[in-house]
Amino acid sequence: MKKAISVLSGGLDCTVATCVYAKDYEIHAITFNYGQKAFMQELKAAKEICKKMGFTHTVIELPWLAEISNSSLNTSEDIPEVDLNDLDDFEKSSETASSVWVPARNTVFTSIAASYAESIGAEIIIVGWDKEEANTFPDNSKEYLEKFNELFEVGSPIDIEIKAPAIDLDKDEIVKLGHENDAPMELSYSCYKGFEKHCGVCESCMRRKRGFKKAGIEDLTIYEK
Repeated sequence: MKKAISVLSGGLDCTVATCVYAKDYEIHAITFNYGQKAFMQELKAAKEICKKMGFTHTVIELPWLAEISNSSLNTSEDIPEVDLNDLDDFEKSSETASSVWVPARNTVFTSIAASYAESIGAEIIIVGWDKEEANTFPDNSKEYLEKFNELFEVGSPIDIEIKAPAIDLDKDEIVKLGHENDAPMELSYSCYKGFEKHCGVCESCMRRKRGFKKAGIEDLTIYEK
């Protein structure tokens, strides 16, 4: 069976993206610990998803990334809370994105995933990059995806391609895609704050809530607010 590496944080987007390929690939999921507040909940979600789907799972520690980051995700800085109307306000969303930005995070993750792919002969790397978040996170954009794949064409001795099935999708479309592919979205974890229950007010929680609502699909997530 063909092999794939999945960059699996345990979040909604990467869970759905990975499950798109679950029937056709033997999947080795990797989860990163870069000192994020939500790591324990992300790890729990990733483990449960991998157990349910039969994926191999590896955790990779990146303490140096935690040490150099000034992101509110892995420092004592407060994580911003947003209103529903803020999600489509580019200026406000950009402020939130700046607060939670971790230096070159997706570049680091994807490069490490490439090492694993070369090691086991995997043909694809699966990521959860999506259109909605690409508005304020450039490392979620279609251009970024295309450039990274161009890099692999000249920089790897084997054929590796990054697959991002949500690259042209907003969050509600991702939820629909997950529903179509029987993704265990109820096991995924999206909250920036790392509470046992989703906080319901960080940007990631708000986008998750809105996505399920717009998709018209039941949201089994338990939110604090």
